[in-house]
Amino acid sequence: MLLISLASVSTEAQSNYKYVRKHLERYEDKTIHYGFFFAAPITRFSVKYSPEFLTADSAYRIYSPNKPAFRVGFVVNTYLSKHFDLRLTPSVSLLSREVQYDYPGGTSKTETRESTWIDLPLLVKYKSERRNNSRMYLLAGGAFSIESNVRRKEAQGVSKLSTGTMDFAVEYGIGFEQFFEYFKFAPELRFSHGLVNLYRPTNNAAGIGINRLTTHSITLYLNFE
Repeated sequence: MLLISLASVSTEAQSNYKYVRKHLERYEDKTIHYGFFFAAPITRFSVKYSPEFLTADSAYRIYSPNKPAFRVGFVVNTYLSKHFDLRLTPSVSLLSREVQYDYPGGTSKTETRESTWIDLPLLVKYKSERRNNSRMYLLAGGAFSIESNVRRKEAQGVSKLSTGTMDFAVEYGIGFEQFFEYFKFAPELRFSHGLVNLYRPTNNAAGIGINRLTTHSITLYLNFE
């Protein structure tokens, strides 16, 4: 009876066991991996007022609304250790940031800064333990950005609001990796906070009341490696 009971338990255990195939088992054996991504940023300026904002006869409110954008780029991921990678994600971003001025009497004006940026983020990635074909990760670092079409914009006088052409931002985020048979897919949410004051003083009305403009964005990345 004992042997029959043990055999029954063993048979039941085997029937309940589900085999999970582990894809790309030797993925970490390669030092450098390449990939690409598509991203959807939500971006804006953070506006800091100047002392003239209270004394000048101009807008009673100046702010920058959130605006959707588009980004595409490449991934160069370097293996450092079991839990750490170094990650470079050069990209091209098509951005449209706005500064809106609200005046007494219900009137308003919007200054739009449409531009193309080349971004060079360098990030350190911390990976959790891999569970079958998935794992979580955190990443943080900095990103240098340069505007690529500023001369054409200024020559045509598209915007009265003058902004800088180089930025540096602190970036951090969280992601989830899913391994498939031939590639790895990783959705990622990343936050970016610019450190450089992009506002350039001018003599026109667009600059009255502004002392500092910095960039802020939240971006959803879809990474393929």
